[in-house]
Amino acid sequence: MLTPITLAILGVSVLATSFLSGVFGMAGGLILLGIFLALLDVAPAMMLHATAQSASNAWRAAIWRGSIVWPILVRYTIATLAVVVSMRYLAYIPDKATVYILLGLTPFVTDLLPRHRAPDIERAGAPYVCGSLSALFQILAGVGGPLADIFFQGSRLDRRQIIATKAATQAVGHIFRVAYFGSFTAASNAEIPVWLLAAAVALAMGGTTLAGRLLERMTEESFRRYSRLLIQAIGLVLLVRGGSLLAWGG
Repeated sequence: MLTPITLAILGVSVLATSFLSGVFGMAGGLILLGIFLALLDVAPAMMLHATAQSASNAWRAAIWRGSIVWPILVRYTIATLAVVVSMRYLAYIPDKATVYILLGLTPFVTDLLPRHRAPDIERAGAPYVCGSLSALFQILAGVGGPLADIFFQGSRLDRRQIIATKAATQAVGHIFRVAYFGSFTAASNAEIPVWLLAAAVALAMGGTTLAGRLLERMTEESFRRYSRLLIQAIGLVLLVRGGSLLAWGG
């Protein structure tokens, strides 16, 4: 049973990380899932996180809907659906150590790619590749945003198009993830209360709305520089957490 203190921590976490994601389009989801995993089992944590993130991303996409690149979104959605259906057939749920380590590693994937081979979400076929890989990571690690960032940051889209289109694609992925992990929690009688899911949605939308003004004041240069530094710092923290779970078996 969730205590009042735990509920307060969950609520504040959703609000704060939605604000962070509203500014940078990333990072908040990593932090939020890390907190949820510390308080809940994997399947309930994934479902609650997916609910908050789908609301946050969908609301952010709605705010910046005029900047969404729709052909990218459609192709991304097709690829995401195919991966989710395949993974549900396998009925796989990762353990906490695996989730933390994969969460921590994703921000550094971009550093392994040569600059002249950096993927571009605007290239033909790229949305399908991005959607497939992001969906896989959303199930295994809970967050596909950092991997999608590799495709978006390598494009010529401006910051509004990046925020809007990426938010729409991530909303799609998280909605599918709610259904994916929701089927496991229902089977194990570990369902999250509906009122808690509704509160997470409201708080996520609130944090996203508050972030709008700050995003408008940022320059393209500062947006890209601080996004990179922030996401890598969070990745290191998550790697340490995952390593400690493997070392101590807890």
